[in-house]
Amino acid sequence: MSERRKVQLTGGSTFIVSLPINWVRGAGLEAGDSVILAPQNNSSLLISSDTLNKNQRYETKIEINRLVPKKGKMYNQPPIAEPEDIFRILISHYLAGYDIIKMESKEGFSAADRKFIKDASRKRLVGLEVVEESHHELVLQSLLNYRDLSLHRALQNMSGLLTSMLSDIMDAIEKNDKEVAQDIILRDNEIDRFYLLTVRQLKAAIEDRNLSEKIGIERPRECLGYRIVTKSMERIGDHAVRIAKNLIEMENEVEPDDPIFKMAEDVQTIFKQSMALLTNLDPMEANMVIKNAKKISREGTALYKNKQVDTNSHQFGFIVESLQRIAEYSGDIAEISINMSTKDLKT
Repeated sequence: MSERRKVQLTGGSTFIVSLPINWVRGAGLEAGDSVILAPQNNSSLLISSDTLNKNQRYETKIEINRLVPKKGKMYNQPPIAEPEDIFRILISHYLAGYDIIKMESKEGFSAADRKFIKDASRKRLVGLEVVEESHHELVLQSLLNYRDLSLHRALQNMSGLLTSMLSDIMDAIEKNDKEVAQDIILRDNEIDRFYLLTVRQLKAAIEDRNLSEKIGIERPRECLGYRIVTKSMERIGDHAVRIAKNLIEMENEVEPDDPIFKMAEDVQTIFKQSMALLTNLDPMEANMVIKNAKKISREGTALYKNKQVDTNSHQFGFIVESLQRIAEYSGDIAEISINMSTKDLKT
């Protein structure tokens, strides 16, 4: 609940304002303590407590009920929570920003359950490690400090991975290299890791203005833009995997002069350009990227229509469609850069 306070002048040159007593008590402040004042672009002033322990860790406990009956449904036998179901719950708490997550189960975790959760955590959740385990409990702890990996660094890592995936997959198609295709599928785990990390960072930045500045967010509204950007990048990774899977299923090689290679080259270029826009924030250049992305998508439709029917037609169509989607997601990133380039409202 907001409260109104009058600004008072004391000593002839100092302006003061009183703090709400409930907020002071809730923040654990006492006379003589300090607070942090952070001026905002909209002429507001953010006040936060300076008494928090810099090494404070947020803990949570998750009670896992392996038998999960669904309300309103009748079962001869209640559904059992699978390891994947448990891991989704773990992800939600990781994204919420918890540093220590204790998972407890009265029924117990089997050896297979524990192995799945540990392996999945290492593959998909940056910095989260199992530090304690028993039959009835798993304790995971985030060992990554937000300062260790800024948001922009995480985005750069994702961009580099996606660029290499897009480049390698077309080389694999040209050489009909199934082994490289399999490797690209495995690389998607790294994209997922950075995607979930950025969501965790953005969630924390919204709630903590000081942390926001540490990870490279200058304005709170940028969080929404970056959230859409990271989701678009994650989807681009999914389509790179889809292309790789369709290559593996192909029976015949693609001809070296097939127009799909030119389309793939254009898609790689448009993706690189869209990512560069997040740094230079050039609206005119972004508009050109958006137009070119739409053009590539239209050319993909024509390319598939003109393709002669053969044993590869089904997989070829899926590959073209994925290239179209990658171009469109790149256009979305360019559009976000335009939104982020707009100045804040002044009051």
